[in-house]
Amino acid sequence: MELNAQIKKYRTEMNLSQDELAEKVYVTRQTVSNWENGKTYPDIHSLLLLSSLFNVSLDQLIKGDIETMKKEVNKAEVKNLNRYSAVYAVFLVATIIFAVPFFKWFGLYGIIPELLLFGCGLFFALKVEKIKKSNNIHTYKEIIAFTEGKMLDEIDQKVEVGKRPYQYVLLALGSAAVTALVCLLINWLLF
Repeated sequence: MELNAQIKKYRTEMNLSQDELAEKVYVTRQTVSNWENGKTYPDIHSLLLLSSLFNVSLDQLIKGDIETMKKEVNKAEVKNLNRYSAVYAVFLVATIIFAVPFFKWFGLYGIIPELLLFGCGLFFALKVEKIKKSNNIHTYKEIIAFTEGKMLDEIDQKVEVGKRPYQYVLLALGSAAVTALVCLLINWLLF
């Protein structure tokens, strides 16, 4: 149940008008009306007064809204993760594709635009990693579940945690292979 419905339910159960409730929690009647219509949320002080007045725990008062708030935060996190991942992918591809042309056109000065592309890609990669770390997601399966707004159950989570060391080794080997390939291409085209 939403917080606005909870407030209205408890107020009517106690046979209080909006004016009477407002007086008891030290706000205006308009503020209570806004709470009940879902236009605004009570501040923490008002929530504590309401839970005390209604003789319910704070958790019980806002129970439905906790899930709503988690979903909204999760949606924002997913949106940011997707946006930063897309921008990172563009910079990564540009860094790889333009490495050889930059060195061909500008010689050794080609490293300057290449480093700029790499730096921009690294910036967005760090943003992606920050979101992943704050939500404790590391493996592909965890990332997919997160982007779908789901969480893995406890068993699946333990399985994914077990895969992480292997994924770090594969990431290092893959990065080394791509770096070697780019260096060979640059060497072949310049010399």
